[in-house]
Amino acid sequence: MYQHLLYATHDFIATITVNRPSVRNALNVATLEELRTAFEQAKADAAVRVVILTGAGEKAFAAGADISEIADLDEASGAEFSRRGQAVFDSMESLGKPVIAAVNGYALGGGCELAMACTLRIASETAMFGQPEVKLGLIPGYGGTQRLPRLIGKSRALQLLLTGEAIPAYDALLLGLVDVVVPPESLLSKAEAVAQQIAANGPLAVKLCLEAVNSGKQSDEAALFGKACATEDMKEGTKAFLAKRTPQFKGR
Repeated sequence: MYQHLLYATHDFIATITVNRPSVRNALNVATLEELRTAFEQAKADAAVRVVILTGAGEKAFAAGADISEIADLDEASGAEFSRRGQAVFDSMESLGKPVIAAVNGYALGGGCELAMACTLRIASETAMFGQPEVKLGLIPGYGGTQRLPRLIGKSRALQLLLTGEAIPAYDALLLGLVDVVVPPESLLSKAEAVAQQIAANGPLAVKLCLEAVNSGKQSDEAALFGKACATEDMKEGTKAFLAKRTPQFKGR
């Protein structure tokens, strides 16, 4: 079904792998469109509660946009190019299911933006992060100027954006750009362990948590809390707690 991605599911988890290792998993237009389709597939599948996103090989999560597709853009086509990528990344952020980035190797430019659009970021010790667009006379176009300051603060974000510097995984951890750093051989197992921990919880509650955080409004939190109280999962979860047994959530 996919030419540039691998898609697999097991135990409530969908794993999406950008599969272009020969070009460091560069995000050309075709790959972005396949990502859109893959996330729509994961969203529609009730058996999927968490998504893991990674890149094929050990060298790159995603090295960025395909420069050959950018070189001849003008103002109008450039804006459209940016909006197309933003729509894909926005759909990930608003998926209603957590997306865990398992970052192996380079996550630069569009690749860094791709990781930032995920809910959580787990990085290999070999990972590198950066927004080097200014070195090409460009700026990030897939949401990087907005998500990076939200994650690490305005001043630190501007330092990375204006210098184009790439930083290693442990520096990214200190800044708050990534959540966990692990040895390369433990990357996917750690991502799967976190995914399984999330998937064991009430899927509607997880969805409502995501919605409340993304909203950023306490008034919305109250309304969403009310929605959670009206679910079968809430009744099951509270009864299971009182009965000292494991809840059996059904996403209703």
